[in-house]
Amino acid sequence: MPIIKIPLANKNLSDILVALGAGAALPLAFAPFNFAVLAILSPSLLFLLWQRGSPWRCFGVGLAFGLGSFGVGVSWVYRSMHDYGGMSVPLAALAVALFVLLLSLFPALVGGLQARFGDRKRVIHLIVVLPALWVLLEWCRSWVLTGFPWLSLGYSQIDTPLSGVASGFGIYAVSLSVALVAGLLALIIDKPRRPWPALVLVGVFGLGFLLGRIEWVEPKGPMIKVALVQGNVPLDMKWLPRYRMTVAERYLHLSQEYRDQALIVWPEVAIPAFKDQIPPSFWRELKNESTQYQTDFLYGTLERRQGADGALDYYNVVRSIASQPQTYHKHHLVPFGEYLPFPVLTRWLMGALDIPMSDFSPWPDADGVMHVAGQAVAVSICYEDAFPEEFIRLLPEATLLVNVSEDAWFGDSLGPLQRLQMARMRALETGRTLLRVANTGVTAIINHRGKIIARTKQFKTVVLSGEVQPMQGATPYVRWGNRAVLVLIGVMLVLGWLVGRKA
Repeated sequence: MPIIKIPLANKNLSDILVALGAGAALPLAFAPFNFAVLAILSPSLLFLLWQRGSPWRCFGVGLAFGLGSFGVGVSWVYRSMHDYGGMSVPLAALAVALFVLLLSLFPALVGGLQARFGDRKRVIHLIVVLPALWVLLEWCRSWVLTGFPWLSLGYSQIDTPLSGVASGFGIYAVSLSVALVAGLLALIIDKPRRPWPALVLVGVFGLGFLLGRIEWVEPKGPMIKVALVQGNVPLDMKWLPRYRMTVAERYLHLSQEYRDQALIVWPEVAIPAFKDQIPPSFWRELKNESTQYQTDFLYGTLERRQGADGALDYYNVVRSIASQPQTYHKHHLVPFGEYLPFPVLTRWLMGALDIPMSDFSPWPDADGVMHVAGQAVAVSICYEDAFPEEFIRLLPEATLLVNVSEDAWFGDSLGPLQRLQMARMRALETGRTLLRVANTGVTAIINHRGKIIARTKQFKTVVLSGEVQPMQGATPYVRWGNRAVLVLIGVMLVLGWLVGRKA
Protein backbone atom coordinates (compact mmCIF):
# COMPACT_ATOMS: atom_id res chain seq x y z
CA MET A 1 0.00 0.00 0.00
CA PRO A 2 1.43 3.44 -0.90
CA ILE A 3 2.85 5.61 1.90
CA ILE A 4 1.22 8.71 0.37
CA LYS A 5 -2.16 8.61 -1.31
CA ILE A 6 -3.08 11.53 -3.56
CA PRO A 7 -6.71 12.59 -2.84
CA LEU A 8 -9.08 11.28 -5.50
CA ALA A 9 -12.16 13.37 -4.75
CA ASN A 10 -12.46 15.65 -7.76
CA LYS A 11 -9.07 14.26 -8.69
CA ASN A 12 -8.53 16.41 -11.78
CA LEU A 13 -8.67 19.63 -9.77
CA SER A 14 -6.79 18.20 -6.80
CA ASP A 15 -3.98 16.93 -9.05
CA ILE A 16 -3.72 20.33 -10.76
CA LEU A 17 -3.50 22.12 -7.40
CA VAL A 18 -0.97 19.66 -5.98
CA ALA A 19 1.16 19.98 -9.13
CA LEU A 20 0.94 23.77 -9.00
CA GLY A 21 2.09 23.77 -5.37
CA ALA A 22 4.89 21.27 -6.02
CA GLY A 23 6.09 23.42 -8.91
CA ALA A 24 5.99 26.60 -6.83
CA ALA A 25 8.17 24.88 -4.21
CA LEU A 26 10.83 23.83 -6.73
CA PRO A 27 12.60 27.25 -7.01
CA LEU A 28 13.37 27.01 -3.29
CA ALA A 29 15.86 24.28 -4.23
CA PHE A 30 17.98 26.86 -6.07
CA ALA A 31 19.94 29.93 -5.01
CA PRO A 32 19.52 31.87 -2.82
CA PHE A 33 17.39 29.43 -0.78
CA ASN A 34 19.38 26.26 -1.55
CA PHE A 35 16.93 23.70 -0.13
CA ALA A 36 18.38 21.17 -2.57
CA VAL A 37 16.17 18.32 -1.37
CA LEU A 38 13.14 20.06 -2.91
CA ALA A 39 14.59 19.36 -6.36
CA ILE A 40 13.98 15.70 -5.51
CA LEU A 41 10.72 15.97 -3.57
CA SER A 42 8.87 18.20 -6.06
CA PRO A 43 9.46 16.06 -9.18
CA SER A 44 8.87 12.90 -7.13
CA LEU A 45 5.39 14.12 -6.24
CA LEU A 46 4.78 15.03 -9.88
CA PHE A 47 5.88 11.56 -11.00
CA LEU A 48 3.28 10.04 -8.68
CA LEU A 49 0.57 12.29 -10.13
CA TRP A 50 1.53 11.14 -13.62
CA GLN A 51 0.83 7.50 -12.79
CA ARG A 52 -2.80 7.86 -13.80
CA GLY A 53 -4.94 9.71 -16.33
CA SER A 54 -4.95 10.25 -20.07
CA PRO A 55 -2.04 11.86 -21.95
CA TRP A 56 -3.94 15.17 -22.10
CA ARG A 57 -4.65 15.06 -18.38
CA CYS A 58 -0.97 14.41 -17.68
CA PHE A 59 -0.12 17.28 -20.03
CA GLY A 60 -2.32 19.56 -17.91
CA VAL A 61 -0.74 18.38 -14.67
CA GLY A 62 2.73 19.03 -16.12
CA LEU A 63 1.60 22.45 -17.31
CA ALA A 64 0.41 23.32 -13.79
CA PHE A 65 3.76 22.20 -12.37
CA GLY A 66 5.57 24.40 -14.89
CA LEU A 67 3.38 27.42 -14.17
CA GLY A 68 4.18 27.06 -10.48
CA SER A 69 7.93 26.58 -10.89
CA PHE A 70 8.61 29.15 -13.61
CA GLY A 71 6.00 31.58 -12.31
CA VAL A 72 7.95 31.77 -9.06
CA GLY A 73 11.47 30.94 -10.23
CA VAL A 74 11.83 33.37 -13.14
CA SER A 75 9.48 36.10 -11.95
CA TRP A 76 12.53 38.37 -11.91
CA VAL A 77 12.11 38.83 -15.68
CA TYR A 78 9.33 41.27 -14.81
CA ARG A 79 11.88 43.56 -13.12
CA SER A 80 13.89 44.01 -16.29
CA MET A 81 10.83 44.54 -18.47
CA HIS A 82 8.96 46.98 -16.24
CA ASP A 83 11.47 48.64 -13.92
CA TYR A 84 14.20 49.12 -16.54
CA GLY A 85 12.64 48.21 -19.88
CA GLY A 86 9.99 50.90 -19.69
CA MET A 87 7.04 48.54 -20.18
CA SER A 88 3.74 49.40 -18.58
CA VAL A 89 2.57 47.13 -15.76
CA PRO A 90 -0.10 45.35 -17.87
CA LEU A 91 2.21 44.83 -20.84
CA ALA A 92 5.11 43.59 -18.68
CA ALA A 93 2.77 41.25 -16.81
CA LEU A 94 1.41 39.92 -20.11
CA ALA A 95 4.90 39.39 -21.52
CA VAL A 96 6.05 37.52 -18.41
CA ALA A 97 2.87 35.43 -18.35
CA LEU A 98 3.40 34.37 -21.97
CA PHE A 99 7.06 33.63 -21.26
CA VAL A 100 6.18 31.47 -18.24
CA LEU A 101 3.51 29.69 -20.28
CA LEU A 102 6.04 28.92 -23.01
CA LEU A 103 8.51 27.47 -20.49
CA SER A 104 5.73 25.48 -18.84
CA LEU A 105 5.10 23.61 -22.07
CA PHE A 106 8.28 21.61 -21.49
CA PRO A 107 7.18 19.77 -18.31
CA ALA A 108 3.71 19.56 -19.88
CA LEU A 109 5.21 17.71 -22.85
CA VAL A 110 7.01 15.34 -20.49
CA GLY A 111 3.65 14.55 -18.91
CA GLY A 112 1.89 13.97 -22.19
CA LEU A 113 4.67 11.88 -23.72
CA GLN A 114 5.31 9.66 -20.71
CA ALA A 115 1.64 8.63 -20.67
CA ARG A 116 2.21 6.90 -24.02
CA PHE A 117 4.94 4.58 -22.73
CA GLY A 118 2.64 1.77 -21.62
CA ASP A 119 1.98 0.68 -18.03
CA ARG A 120 2.94 3.63 -15.80
CA LYS A 121 2.85 1.48 -12.67
CA ARG A 122 5.90 -0.48 -13.78
CA VAL A 123 9.22 0.13 -12.06
CA ILE A 124 10.95 0.95 -15.35
CA HIS A 125 8.56 3.83 -15.94
CA LEU A 126 9.48 5.65 -12.73
CA ILE A 127 13.23 5.14 -12.84
CA VAL A 128 13.96 5.01 -16.58
CA VAL A 129 11.26 6.63 -18.72
CA LEU A 130 10.41 9.63 -16.56
CA PRO A 131 14.02 10.68 -15.73
CA ALA A 132 15.06 10.31 -19.37
CA LEU A 133 12.12 12.30 -20.75
CA TRP A 134 12.53 14.99 -18.11
CA VAL A 135 16.18 15.63 -18.93
CA LEU A 136 15.64 15.36 -22.68
CA LEU A 137 13.12 18.21 -22.46
CA GLU A 138 15.46 20.14 -20.14
CA TRP A 139 18.13 19.87 -22.81
CA CYS A 140 15.66 20.98 -25.50
CA ARG A 141 14.77 24.00 -23.37
CA SER A 142 18.45 25.00 -23.46
CA TRP A 143 18.40 25.69 -27.21
CA VAL A 144 14.81 26.33 -28.36
CA LEU A 145 14.58 30.05 -29.28
CA THR A 146 18.29 30.33 -28.35
CA GLY A 147 17.57 28.64 -25.01
CA PHE A 148 16.63 29.42 -21.44
CA PRO A 149 18.15 26.73 -19.16
CA TRP A 150 17.10 28.25 -15.82
CA LEU A 151 15.85 25.89 -13.09
CA SER A 152 17.45 22.81 -14.62
CA LEU A 153 17.40 20.33 -11.74
CA GLY A 154 21.16 19.78 -11.70
CA TYR A 155 22.02 23.34 -10.67
CA SER A 156 20.31 22.83 -7.32
CA GLN A 157 22.85 20.12 -6.43
CA ILE A 158 26.02 22.20 -6.72
CA ASP A 159 26.67 21.71 -2.98
CA THR A 160 25.57 18.05 -2.72
CA PRO A 161 27.42 14.82 -3.63
CA LEU A 162 25.46 14.62 -6.89
CA SER A 163 27.51 17.55 -8.22
CA GLY A 164 30.41 15.14 -8.61
CA VAL A 165 28.76 13.88 -11.80
CA ALA A 166 29.20 17.29 -13.46
CA SER A 167 32.89 17.16 -14.34
CA GLY A 168 32.42 13.73 -15.85
CA PHE A 169 29.20 14.19 -17.79
CA GLY A 170 27.92 17.77 -17.37
CA ILE A 171 24.88 19.55 -16.00
CA TYR A 172 22.35 17.29 -17.72
CA ALA A 173 23.93 14.21 -16.17
CA VAL A 174 23.45 15.87 -12.78
CA SER A 175 19.82 16.56 -13.70
CA LEU A 176 19.44 12.93 -14.76
CA SER A 177 20.80 11.82 -11.38
CA VAL A 178 18.33 14.08 -9.57
CA ALA A 179 15.42 12.83 -11.69
CA LEU A 180 16.49 9.22 -11.09
CA VAL A 181 16.56 9.81 -7.33
CA ALA A 182 13.11 11.45 -7.60
CA GLY A 183 11.85 8.37 -9.44
CA LEU A 184 13.34 6.06 -6.82
CA LEU A 185 11.72 8.09 -4.05
CA ALA A 186 8.37 7.88 -5.85
CA LEU A 187 8.86 4.12 -6.10
CA ILE A 188 9.63 3.90 -2.37
CA ILE A 189 6.45 5.86 -1.62
CA ASP A 190 4.34 3.79 -4.02
CA LYS A 191 5.80 0.38 -3.11
CA PRO A 192 7.35 0.78 0.36
CA ARG A 193 7.98 -2.90 0.98
CA ARG A 194 10.67 -3.15 -1.67
CA PRO A 195 14.10 -2.57 -0.09
CA TRP A 196 16.22 -2.24 -3.23
CA PRO A 197 15.08 1.27 -4.38
CA ALA A 198 16.48 2.77 -1.18
CA LEU A 199 19.79 0.98 -1.74
CA VAL A 200 19.99 2.22 -5.33
CA LEU A 201 19.15 5.74 -4.16
CA VAL A 202 22.05 5.67 -1.70
CA GLY A 203 24.24 4.23 -4.46
CA VAL A 204 23.50 7.16 -6.78
CA PHE A 205 24.67 9.62 -4.13
CA GLY A 206 27.69 7.42 -3.44
CA LEU A 207 28.65 7.38 -7.11
CA GLY A 208 28.39 11.17 -7.25
CA PHE A 209 30.60 11.45 -4.17
CA LEU A 210 33.26 9.16 -5.66
CA LEU A 211 33.28 10.96 -9.02
CA GLY A 212 33.62 14.24 -7.16
CA ARG A 213 36.84 13.04 -5.54
CA ILE A 214 38.60 12.61 -8.89
CA GLU A 215 40.94 15.41 -10.01
CA TRP A 216 40.62 15.50 -13.79
CA VAL A 217 42.82 18.59 -14.25
CA GLU A 218 46.04 20.02 -12.82
CA PRO A 219 47.52 23.45 -12.10
CA LYS A 220 49.36 25.26 -14.86
CA GLY A 221 52.13 27.50 -13.64
CA PRO A 222 52.00 29.80 -10.62
CA MET A 223 48.93 31.56 -9.28
CA ILE A 224 48.21 35.00 -10.74
CA LYS A 225 46.86 38.13 -9.10
CA VAL A 226 43.54 39.46 -10.37
CA ALA A 227 41.28 42.40 -9.57
CA LEU A 228 37.59 42.40 -10.47
CA VAL A 229 36.04 45.87 -10.52
CA GLN A 230 32.39 46.18 -9.47
CA GLY A 231 31.61 49.77 -10.41
CA ASN A 232 28.01 49.78 -9.14
CA VAL A 233 26.94 52.33 -11.75
CA PRO A 234 23.16 52.97 -11.69
CA LEU A 235 21.50 52.12 -15.00
CA ASP A 236 19.71 55.46 -15.20
CA MET A 237 23.14 57.10 -15.10
CA LYS A 238 25.12 54.59 -17.15
CA TRP A 239 23.29 55.07 -20.43
CA LEU A 240 23.09 58.87 -20.44
CA PRO A 241 25.68 60.35 -22.85
CA ARG A 242 26.64 63.13 -20.45
CA TYR A 243 27.89 60.54 -17.94
CA ARG A 244 30.08 58.54 -20.35
CA MET A 245 33.36 59.95 -19.10
CA THR A 246 32.21 59.90 -15.48
CA VAL A 247 31.56 56.17 -15.76
CA ALA A 248 34.81 55.45 -17.64
CA GLU A 249 36.88 57.45 -15.16
CA ARG A 250 35.21 55.68 -12.23
CA TYR A 251 36.50 52.33 -13.46
CA LEU A 252 39.96 53.71 -14.15
CA HIS A 253 40.13 55.32 -10.70
CA LEU A 254 38.98 52.14 -8.95
CA SER A 255 41.64 50.15 -10.80
CA GLN A 256 44.63 52.35 -10.00
CA GLU A 257 45.07 50.94 -6.50
CA TYR A 258 45.47 47.47 -8.04
CA ARG A 259 48.20 48.20 -10.58
CA ASP A 260 50.28 45.31 -9.24
CA GLN A 261 47.70 42.76 -10.40
CA ALA A 262 48.41 40.70 -13.50
CA LEU A 263 44.83 41.08 -14.73
CA ILE A 264 42.13 43.68 -14.06
CA VAL A 265 38.61 42.92 -15.32
CA TRP A 266 35.76 45.39 -15.76
CA PRO A 267 32.15 44.23 -16.26
CA GLU A 268 29.86 44.06 -19.28
CA VAL A 269 29.68 47.41 -21.10
CA ALA A 270 31.70 49.06 -18.35
CA ILE A 271 32.34 51.78 -20.93
CA PRO A 272 28.86 52.40 -22.40
CA ALA A 273 30.06 54.06 -25.58
CA PHE A 274 31.78 53.44 -28.87
CA LYS A 275 35.52 53.99 -28.94
CA ASP A 276 35.32 57.26 -30.88
CA GLN A 277 32.88 58.67 -28.29
CA ILE A 278 35.57 58.57 -25.59
CA PRO A 279 38.46 61.10 -25.81
CA PRO A 280 41.77 59.63 -27.06
CA SER A 281 43.43 60.88 -23.85
CA PHE A 282 41.48 58.30 -21.84
CA TRP A 283 42.67 55.41 -24.02
CA ARG A 284 46.26 56.68 -23.84
CA GLU A 285 46.10 56.79 -20.04
CA LEU A 286 44.65 53.28 -19.88
CA LYS A 287 47.34 51.97 -22.24
CA ASN A 288 50.06 53.71 -20.21
CA GLU A 289 48.74 52.11 -17.00
CA SER A 290 48.93 48.72 -18.66
CA THR A 291 52.41 49.22 -20.11
CA GLN A 292 54.01 50.90 -17.08
CA TYR A 293 52.75 48.42 -14.49
CA GLN A 294 52.60 45.33 -16.75
CA THR A 295 48.93 44.92 -15.99
CA ASP A 296 46.49 43.62 -18.59
CA PHE A 297 42.88 44.82 -18.74
CA LEU A 298 39.66 43.23 -19.95
CA TYR A 299 36.73 45.62 -20.27
CA GLY A 300 33.22 45.47 -21.68
CA THR A 301 32.17 48.06 -24.22
CA LEU A 302 30.26 48.60 -27.49
CA GLU A 303 31.28 48.24 -31.12
CA ARG A 304 29.63 49.22 -34.39
CA ARG A 305 30.42 48.13 -37.91
CA GLN A 306 28.85 48.66 -41.29
CA GLY A 307 27.11 45.51 -42.46
CA ALA A 308 26.91 44.09 -45.96
CA ASP A 309 23.60 45.89 -46.49
CA GLY A 310 25.16 49.23 -45.61
CA ALA A 311 23.38 49.50 -42.25
CA LEU A 312 25.27 49.76 -38.97
CA ASP A 313 25.46 46.63 -36.84
CA TYR A 314 26.01 46.96 -33.09
CA TYR A 315 27.92 44.46 -30.97
CA ASN A 316 28.38 43.76 -27.28
CA VAL A 317 32.11 43.14 -26.86
CA VAL A 318 34.99 42.62 -24.45
CA ARG A 319 38.31 44.19 -25.39
CA SER A 320 41.76 43.73 -23.94
CA ILE A 321 44.46 46.23 -23.17
CA ALA A 322 47.56 44.07 -23.45
CA SER A 323 50.64 43.49 -25.57
CA GLN A 324 48.38 41.92 -28.21
CA PRO A 325 44.97 43.64 -28.01
CA GLN A 326 42.02 41.40 -28.87
CA THR A 327 38.24 41.64 -29.02
CA TYR A 328 35.62 39.09 -28.04
CA HIS A 329 32.17 39.59 -29.60
CA LYS A 330 29.02 38.28 -27.95
CA HIS A 331 27.22 35.87 -30.25
CA HIS A 332 24.59 34.27 -27.97
CA LEU A 333 22.13 37.12 -27.49
CA VAL A 334 19.35 37.42 -24.92
CA PRO A 335 15.94 37.03 -26.59
CA PHE A 336 13.69 40.08 -26.08
CA GLY A 337 16.58 41.82 -24.30
CA GLU A 338 19.19 42.19 -27.04
CA TYR A 339 17.27 41.02 -30.08
CA LEU A 340 13.71 40.16 -31.10
CA PRO A 341 13.06 36.60 -32.28
CA PHE A 342 10.61 36.56 -35.19
CA PRO A 343 10.75 40.39 -35.44
CA VAL A 344 7.83 40.63 -37.86
CA LEU A 345 5.60 39.05 -35.22
CA THR A 346 7.11 40.46 -32.04
CA ARG A 347 8.27 43.99 -32.79
CA TRP A 348 4.78 45.41 -32.33
CA LEU A 349 4.61 43.84 -28.87
CA MET A 350 8.09 44.93 -27.87
CA GLY A 351 7.73 48.50 -29.04
CA ALA A 352 7.68 49.57 -25.42
CA LEU A 353 11.05 47.90 -24.74
CA ASP A 354 13.12 51.07 -24.64
CA ILE A 355 16.51 49.93 -23.39
CA PRO A 356 19.84 50.66 -25.09
CA MET A 357 20.68 46.96 -25.40
CA SER A 358 17.72 45.95 -27.55
CA ASP A 359 19.22 46.16 -31.05
CA PHE A 360 22.44 44.15 -30.97
CA SER A 361 23.61 41.80 -33.68
CA PRO A 362 25.08 38.37 -32.94
CA TRP A 363 28.68 37.98 -34.03
CA PRO A 364 28.53 35.47 -36.90
CA ASP A 365 31.64 33.51 -35.90
CA ALA A 366 32.54 32.36 -32.41
CA ASP A 367 35.75 34.07 -31.25
CA GLY A 368 38.65 32.13 -29.76
CA VAL A 369 40.45 32.57 -26.47
CA MET A 370 41.87 35.94 -25.43
CA HIS A 371 45.54 36.04 -24.44
CA VAL A 372 46.04 38.20 -21.36
CA ALA A 373 48.26 38.00 -18.26
CA GLY A 374 50.11 35.05 -19.78
CA GLN A 375 46.89 33.02 -19.90
CA ALA A 376 44.51 31.75 -22.56
CA VAL A 377 41.17 33.08 -21.31
CA ALA A 378 37.72 31.88 -22.38
CA VAL A 379 35.50 34.95 -22.18
CA SER A 380 31.70 35.04 -22.06
CA ILE A 381 29.29 37.96 -21.82
CA CYS A 382 26.11 38.04 -19.75
CA TYR A 383 24.04 34.88 -19.87
CA GLU A 384 26.41 33.09 -22.26
CA ASP A 385 27.78 31.37 -19.15
CA ALA A 386 24.42 29.60 -18.77
CA PHE A 387 25.41 27.48 -21.79
CA PRO A 388 28.29 25.05 -21.18
CA GLU A 389 28.95 24.77 -24.91
CA GLU A 390 30.16 28.37 -24.92
CA PHE A 391 33.12 27.39 -22.76
CA ILE A 392 33.94 23.82 -23.74
CA ARG A 393 34.51 24.81 -27.38
CA LEU A 394 37.54 26.77 -26.09
CA LEU A 395 38.88 23.96 -23.94
CA PRO A 396 41.33 22.50 -23.10
CA GLU A 397 43.23 25.46 -24.60
CA ALA A 398 41.80 27.96 -22.10
CA THR A 399 43.42 28.02 -18.66
CA LEU A 400 40.98 30.50 -17.10
CA LEU A 401 37.30 31.45 -17.56
CA VAL A 402 35.95 35.01 -17.36
CA ASN A 403 32.32 36.11 -17.43
CA VAL A 404 31.37 39.78 -17.50
CA SER A 405 27.77 40.73 -16.82
CA GLU A 406 25.28 43.51 -16.17
CA ASP A 407 22.82 42.16 -13.60
CA ALA A 408 21.46 45.56 -12.61
CA TRP A 409 18.58 44.84 -15.01
CA PHE A 410 17.23 42.37 -12.44
CA GLY A 411 17.61 44.47 -9.29
CA ASP A 412 17.66 42.55 -6.01
CA SER A 413 15.60 39.67 -7.44
CA LEU A 414 16.49 35.97 -7.61
CA GLY A 415 18.07 36.34 -11.06
CA PRO A 416 21.66 37.38 -10.19
CA LEU A 417 22.02 34.73 -7.49
CA GLN A 418 20.69 32.04 -9.81
CA ARG A 419 23.26 33.22 -12.37
CA LEU A 420 26.04 32.86 -9.80
CA GLN A 421 24.94 29.29 -9.09
CA MET A 422 25.06 28.47 -12.80
CA ALA A 423 28.54 29.98 -13.09
CA ARG A 424 29.71 27.66 -10.32
CA MET A 425 28.52 24.69 -12.36
CA ARG A 426 30.50 25.91 -15.39
CA ALA A 427 33.68 26.02 -13.30
CA LEU A 428 33.06 22.51 -11.99
CA GLU A 429 32.23 21.04 -15.42
CA THR A 430 35.32 22.47 -17.06
CA GLY A 431 37.81 22.20 -14.21
CA ARG A 432 38.72 25.87 -14.55
CA THR A 433 38.76 28.86 -12.23
CA LEU A 434 36.01 31.29 -13.22
CA LEU A 435 36.12 35.04 -12.64
CA ARG A 436 32.66 36.59 -12.63
CA VAL A 437 32.46 40.39 -12.82
CA ALA A 438 29.13 42.23 -12.65
CA ASN A 439 28.46 45.98 -12.47
CA THR A 440 26.23 45.73 -9.39
CA GLY A 441 27.25 42.21 -8.35
CA VAL A 442 27.46 39.47 -7.62
CA THR A 443 31.18 39.55 -8.49
CA ALA A 444 33.00 36.36 -7.50
CA ILE A 445 36.10 34.21 -7.77
CA ILE A 446 35.11 30.56 -8.23
CA ASN A 447 37.69 27.77 -8.14
CA HIS A 448 37.89 24.77 -10.46
CA ARG A 449 35.79 22.71 -8.03
CA GLY A 450 32.88 25.15 -8.26
CA LYS A 451 33.51 26.61 -4.81
CA ILE A 452 33.26 30.35 -4.20
CA ILE A 453 36.64 31.59 -2.97
CA ALA A 454 35.55 35.21 -2.60
CA ARG A 455 32.51 37.26 -3.55
CA THR A 456 31.07 40.73 -3.17
CA LYS A 457 27.77 41.98 -1.87
CA GLN A 458 25.37 43.42 -4.39
CA PHE A 459 25.01 47.16 -4.97
CA LYS A 460 28.40 48.02 -3.47
CA THR A 461 31.25 49.85 -5.19
CA VAL A 462 34.13 47.48 -4.57
CA VAL A 463 37.15 45.80 -6.12
CA LEU A 464 37.50 42.08 -5.45
CA SER A 465 41.13 40.98 -5.59
CA GLY A 466 42.85 37.68 -5.04
CA GLU A 467 45.20 35.06 -6.38
CA VAL A 468 43.81 32.43 -8.73
CA GLN A 469 45.21 29.21 -10.10
CA PRO A 470 45.21 28.64 -13.87
CA MET A 471 44.44 25.01 -14.76
CA GLN A 472 45.24 22.66 -17.63
CA GLY A 473 43.88 19.35 -18.86
CA ALA A 474 40.37 18.27 -19.76
CA THR A 475 37.52 16.80 -17.78
CA PRO A 476 35.57 14.00 -19.49
CA TYR A 477 32.75 16.49 -20.05
CA VAL A 478 35.08 18.82 -21.94
CA ARG A 479 36.02 15.92 -24.23
CA TRP A 480 32.54 14.51 -24.77
CA GLY A 481 30.19 17.43 -24.19
CA ASN A 482 26.54 16.42 -23.92
CA ARG A 483 26.93 13.48 -26.31
CA ALA A 484 27.42 10.86 -23.60
CA VAL A 485 24.33 11.80 -21.59
CA LEU A 486 22.18 12.18 -24.72
CA VAL A 487 23.16 8.69 -25.89
CA LEU A 488 22.30 7.34 -22.43
CA ILE A 489 18.93 9.10 -22.53
CA GLY A 490 18.25 7.62 -25.96
CA VAL A 491 19.02 4.12 -24.72
CA MET A 492 16.79 4.63 -21.68
CA LEU A 493 13.87 5.79 -23.81
CA VAL A 494 14.18 2.91 -26.27
CA LEU A 495 14.34 0.45 -23.39
CA GLY A 496 11.34 2.06 -21.69
CA TRP A 497 9.33 2.05 -24.91
CA LEU A 498 10.07 -1.58 -25.71
CA VAL A 499 9.28 -2.81 -22.21
CA GLY A 500 6.19 -0.60 -21.95
CA ARG A 501 4.79 -1.73 -25.29
CA LYS A 502 5.46 -5.37 -24.46
CA ALA A 503 3.58 -5.00 -21.18
